[in-house]
Amino acid sequence: MAHVDFYYDIVCPYAYLGSTQVQALADKCGATVSYKPILLGGVLQSVGSPTVPMDTMPPSKARHNLLDMQRWADLWNVELNFPNGHPRRTVHCMRTIFASGDKGVETMHALYKAYWVDGLDVADPDVVADALDTAGLDPAWSQLATEQTIKDSLRQKTAEAVECGVFGVPTFVVGEQLFWGQDRMNFVEAALSAADKVSK
Repeated sequence: MAHVDFYYDIVCPYAYLGSTQVQALADKCGATVSYKPILLGGVLQSVGSPTVPMDTMPPSKARHNLLDMQRWADLWNVELNFPNGHPRRTVHCMRTIFASGDKGVETMHALYKAYWVDGLDVADPDVVADALDTAGLDPAWSQLATEQTIKDSLRQKTAEAVECGVFGVPTFVVGEQLFWGQDRMNFVEAALSAADKVSK
């Protein structure tokens, strides 16, 4: 069966958009998905990129990016509201995803909604706990996220992503092929379809 790894961080609007589509794409191709939460800031630091890319953009590109992400949201009928004070630190909510264990996908969606729909400050552990509770999940995961083993897990998975060639999010990996950006999902679909044919 074909398989795709989906690397993401709650802070990235394009990863948010990709998160709303990747499962349906995999289902269409008869593929499975592994959701890979990582810390985008750690990746950018490791590869020598600016840790806040929008700070180094010319105003014209920043304006274009805002329009571009809204066009994608409209295309996919996805609610997207740019949060005040973006970018917020997402290290705590990314750790919370690890703390949620086998409920990681549900936690991802809850935190994406909190940040990119409701505009909440997901850097605040209490806000994260409330977002989990609102989604019918366990708010205690926000406290569990402060444990050292959880912190180590996020750090380790981020380092592993860099070793695999990840340099930003969203990143999709199908076999040996890496695709960056929600606007490359047509290529992801083609790679999954090809992989599915080979496996049969």
